[in-house]
Amino acid sequence: MKKLTVVYKNNITSVVLLGFPNLKHIKVLNFIVLLAIYCVTICGNFLVMALSLLSKNLQSPMYFFISQLSLFDIMLSTVILPNLLYIVLYDGCTMSLTGCITQFSFFTTTETCECLLLTVMSYDRYLAIYKPFHYNSIINRTFCIKTVLIIWLLGIKITLINPISMSTLEYCGPNIIDHFYCDFEPILALSCSDTSWINLQTILLAFFFVAVPFLIIILSYIYIAATVLKIPSATGRQKAFSTCSSHLSVVSIFYGTIIVVYLFAKRGQMHVMSKLLSLFYTVITPLLNPMIYTFRNKEFKKVLEKLLSKSSTFW
Repeated sequence: MKKLTVVYKNNITSVVLLGFPNLKHIKVLNFIVLLAIYCVTICGNFLVMALSLLSKNLQSPMYFFISQLSLFDIMLSTVILPNLLYIVLYDGCTMSLTGCITQFSFFTTTETCECLLLTVMSYDRYLAIYKPFHYNSIINRTFCIKTVLIIWLLGIKITLINPISMSTLEYCGPNIIDHFYCDFEPILALSCSDTSWINLQTILLAFFFVAVPFLIIILSYIYIAATVLKIPSATGRQKAFSTCSSHLSVVSIFYGTIIVVYLFAKRGQMHVMSKLLSLFYTVITPLLNPMIYTFRNKEFKKVLEKLLSKSSTFW
């Protein structure tokens, strides 16, 4: 097992990620479960992307956005899980401070992009239900491609701000991070510089790129709910709501866990709960998203059943 070196002097160059030290006695089981989750997550999201790309029945803007969500989930899982598997197997890991900040940068890029994409998807559902006659004139292929490019550019540009700011700080020991990935607060806790300006900067970024998108999503669903309730038949209401139920489920899981993690205290038992919830939205959510969109979507199920029937005939 690789020796974990704890440093107590200024200008530290490496950090120690502890992971889940209280679960060392079942580390083999944890490793197998996490490896299975990673494999299923990658395969499931690649399947969603492949079906959306290859099937003529899944060429609408909604499925284009779903495929982009799958891409972000693959990136998020790849940023977190391989290193987490190493941490579980070897009871922690040592990585460079630069590598730690880089992991945080990729993590925030995928999370920011996902926040923005979920907002665009809520706008897509808003137009489809609240203003259906304007939908095709607004949500077209050009709109979809431009929107995704803007999301990528904003995600990369905005999330580089904190890592660049972090790289200017001076870091002191101990170099221990009691987490399974490099998050904002654990990294800043290692610094002996004044971090108040970075905290303010982060609050502003979180407001514009997490809170504002969340408020837009809520507002979109208020209009959607009001429109659905005006539909006279129960069948019509159910059909209208079913078109956005998958997206609403994903939004609830994604934002629900993030809000709990970053609003609750990070000490004592609440710190343990924070790590478990972080595990949920970094590991479990990317696993659940393709399942939600495939198992609860008739078009996806039809295409998947057709693909499976062709595969069984071939073999």
